[in-house]
Amino acid sequence: DVVETQEHYKSRWRSIWIMYLTMFLSSVGFSIVIMSVWPYLQKIDPTADASFLGWIIASYSIGQMVASPLFGLWSNYRPRREPLVVSTAISVAANCLYAYVHVPHSHNKYYMLTARALVGFGAGNVAVVRSYIAGATSLTERTSAMANTSACQAVGFILGPVFQTCFTLIGEEGITWKLVHLQLNMYTAPVLFGALLGVINIILIFAIFREHRVDDMGRQCKSINFEGEESGVLDQDAEGNVDHVAVVAINFLFFVILFVFAVFETIATPLTMDMYSWTRKEAVFYNGIILSVVGIESVIVFLVVKTLSKKTGERAILHGGLLIVLVGFFILLPWGKKLPNIQWQEIKNNSIPRTTSTEMLMPFWSLQAMQLPSNHTVEPVGCPVTQSWCLNTPMIYLAQYISSDILIGLGYPVCNVMSYTLYSKILGPKPQGVYMGWLTASGSGARILGPVFVSQIYTHLGPRWAFSLICGVVVVSLLLLEIVYKRLIAFSVRYGRMQE
Repeated sequence: DVVETQEHYKSRWRSIWIMYLTMFLSSVGFSIVIMSVWPYLQKIDPTADASFLGWIIASYSIGQMVASPLFGLWSNYRPRREPLVVSTAISVAANCLYAYVHVPHSHNKYYMLTARALVGFGAGNVAVVRSYIAGATSLTERTSAMANTSACQAVGFILGPVFQTCFTLIGEEGITWKLVHLQLNMYTAPVLFGALLGVINIILIFAIFREHRVDDMGRQCKSINFEGEESGVLDQDAEGNVDHVAVVAINFLFFVILFVFAVFETIATPLTMDMYSWTRKEAVFYNGIILSVVGIESVIVFLVVKTLSKKTGERAILHGGLLIVLVGFFILLPWGKKLPNIQWQEIKNNSIPRTTSTEMLMPFWSLQAMQLPSNHTVEPVGCPVTQSWCLNTPMIYLAQYISSDILIGLGYPVCNVMSYTLYSKILGPKPQGVYMGWLTASGSGARILGPVFVSQIYTHLGPRWAFSLICGVVVVSLLLLEIVYKRLIAFSVRYGRMQE
């Protein structure tokens, strides 16, 4: 056994902190422009419509889904610094491309689509981040480290729109640097700031990040992708096969967890506009506040769950988190007798625009900048008669909606952290890059399908069908968890090298 020195311990945790920063910057790269994509798209290419906006939003997740397994595979055989630097450099270049999408004379929307897809491709490095943290922590450190990683990701999602808001002070025109055709305005400044953060991240990876690996008991051991003197002894505990049934089960559970959260996030605006007769501006404003509070709640849960897991274990907490999510969506089912207000004026005046299924596809943040045409002074509110279920489905009361938000904001982060923690422990000392890549890809696929689910099921069949199906999916997940419960144990415990 190689006893870890104090110097090695400090170097190992400095490297883990660099991974936390990388995860934070990855989520900032997604959220920092999300509120301004629509007005910027309209400005650079008037031919772009709302349906194309949906593709631009989804392109980030598609890029990440493709890249995650590739970067994970790379990190299994080469020093992780390589995929980390390359992926971050891709994100930096993509952000710079986004700042220049106004320059071409045509097809500007496709340049923006490419830029966002490449930013998502660069964000595939989260698989490398999580696989490194899994290999550089002992079993007792793992839950805390994974919770910190998820907390950094959540904080990035929260602070991205805050940075965007600060940059709106520059204004829509801003400053133009004609020599390099650069416009520094409220649309381009956030991505250039993101590019600057990426450059800083690359410098820190070169300066501070080192390849470290410890076994489940915290003993220093040599990694497959070691660098020079940083290696210890070969890990003899790597012998044995990974439980692939448990691996597939966690992938499915993780897909469901991110799918239901994507549905919850996407459905916020159309649901509140239909049920409470909110205008677009009111729906964006109030849901922005609610989801910000949910984000803060999630960060607190990430921090609390580290302590709680030591007493109850990860499997029990995952079970509890899924139950909380189930209750949250069950509460959203329409139970009363009062019907929502109907947009009757839409029948009387055909000049008033309808609420289309395309708009239902769009998450709350992408609706912020949508404005009614200047010749319309009154925005129709209430449930549109184009959705036939509005005429016979009871409304969901505001108290139901807020209670559901609180419960889902509690259950989602619990499930998120426990999925990653259990997954990394099941894989044990085996190289985790590809496996973490598939888990990240599962989450990206869920974020793509969630809005599609909302646009089809909710728009055509209504909240009763939509939330009933979600409840059914979560119940299936709970049954699966019961079936594989005893198999969701750490690799070292499975082979009798450690006690649970």
